[in-house]
Amino acid sequence: MKFLPSQLLFFFQNKTTRKNLVLLVKFLGFILLIISLYSVLFHVLMLYEGRDFSWITGLYWTLTVMSTLGFGDITFHTDLGLIFTLAVLASGIVLLLIMLPFTFIQFFYAPWLEAQSKIRTPRELPKETAGHVIITNLDPITEKLVAKLKRRNFDYVLVVDELQRAAELYDAGYKVVVGEPDDPETYERLRVRNAALVVATNDDLVNTSVAFTVREITGRVPIVTSANNEHSIDILEFPGNTHVFQFAKMLGRELGNRTVGLGRPVNIVSRFEKLNIAEISATQTTLSGKSLLDLNMRAKTGATVVGLWEKGRFEVPTAATVISARTLLLLAGTENQLDRFEQQYALSDSSLTSDAPVLILGGGRVGLAAAEVLADNGISYGIVEKRANLTTGKEINFIQGDAADINILEKAGVMEARTVIITTHNDAMNIYLAFYCRQLRPDVQIISRATNQRSVSKLHMGGADLVMSFASLGANSIINLLKTDEISMFTEGLNIFSSTMPKVLVGKNLVKSNIREATGCSVVALKSQEGLVVGPDPTIPLRKEDEIILIGATESEQKFLELY
Repeated sequence: MKFLPSQLLFFFQNKTTRKNLVLLVKFLGFILLIISLYSVLFHVLMLYEGRDFSWITGLYWTLTVMSTLGFGDITFHTDLGLIFTLAVLASGIVLLLIMLPFTFIQFFYAPWLEAQSKIRTPRELPKETAGHVIITNLDPITEKLVAKLKRRNFDYVLVVDELQRAAELYDAGYKVVVGEPDDPETYERLRVRNAALVVATNDDLVNTSVAFTVREITGRVPIVTSANNEHSIDILEFPGNTHVFQFAKMLGRELGNRTVGLGRPVNIVSRFEKLNIAEISATQTTLSGKSLLDLNMRAKTGATVVGLWEKGRFEVPTAATVISARTLLLLAGTENQLDRFEQQYALSDSSLTSDAPVLILGGGRVGLAAAEVLADNGISYGIVEKRANLTTGKEINFIQGDAADINILEKAGVMEARTVIITTHNDAMNIYLAFYCRQLRPDVQIISRATNQRSVSKLHMGGADLVMSFASLGANSIINLLKTDEISMFTEGLNIFSSTMPKVLVGKNLVKSNIREATGCSVVALKSQEGLVVGPDPTIPLRKEDEIILIGATESEQKFLELY
């Protein structure tokens, strides 16, 4: 109720609203005039029949007849009176039961709801707003980006052109401003001159319009856009200070790089100065069935196991952790340390089915990008694609048909494949195909794309060894432009982040800090004035001036930030 005066003030400031209210008042006045006329005629006709009633009774009779209540306690006895009654009844149905409700909704109730929506969804940001991120489209990438921005205390705003959609997003907890994404006035109201970044992930045409519109106002603010087509890149880069990402192609290349037997066994997924974060499947090593305590890996190689992926769950390793055949190890170390790890534990190429092809399910942009990686590394592949227009003229590597058909899969070589890469944009289809391929080939490596975060655990349950998120790849690529000390990790649910040394940890060593036990995060490096120390000695006291670099699941990162 405390907001009612401000809502009424905003409501009555609108010229159209005031005009509508005048029309509504005129209509109500017309109805009152008709009711008064009928009440007078009631008295006249009753006197004609030799009866006399009060004026209140006349008003009572008129309203009961017009509203179709018709109690029947007062009736006319002559034909003229009955005809008058029918006329009053018919006009009452039209005026009170049909026209009045629709007029009230049209001229008052609907504008009132619209005014409330406009109040809830503002059209500009405060003048002092600065350092914020402007997002012009909400999709899986920007949904993930918003979550990351909130965790890192970055301010953001979504630009929405439809009032109803803006109200829905506002109610869902998003910070929204109503405006057209191609209108310079919108960005003036969004304080774009003081923004940290503008993010446009619409289609190429809208992204181009957004980039040129922002550049009309300021050339300082960086712009991030997505590009669906290769020929759009030059156009999108033309306004300057623009970062153009082909997220589909990037995801395809990341999927292709995870193939067993491609290049070196250890696959480096992130770098930060001398620190390398790498993945390797237990099937490519001699580690299956052994515990980390028995291996004494750190003393032998210098590399550290900082995490384990087990059926889609990220686990923080302990000394008693036993590595299974389906485990994906996450390693941290320098180039030399990872080289020593490979020499000590990696299987030789002859131990792997190096001549076996790779089967790609889906011949869209992601699938073709994965195929490019395989071709560059001399690995044979086949692509199963259902759409005939994508396979025309590409009979060498393409097999047209439904990937859910066993005959098509066998023709494509699923029984001989070393890896199956699932790249369709439909998560439900990807879950189905992962389970189907796992039933056909329990020993094959299955790598899958996930568009939405909620599908990741289902894909692992279906049999995928590794799931790469389209949303995480895009969001991390963008967040790295804001936070340059952030390390890109495209595996869903896993983050590598840095932090200044918490006061409660100063003077303690890693053994006594209990960071891993308290938060689930592992310390992978320390950054000091002397440089980056990868795999720091756990017995050395932590210093105030050092920066700590950690790895952990999203929940673990949040717990660390809350505790420290």
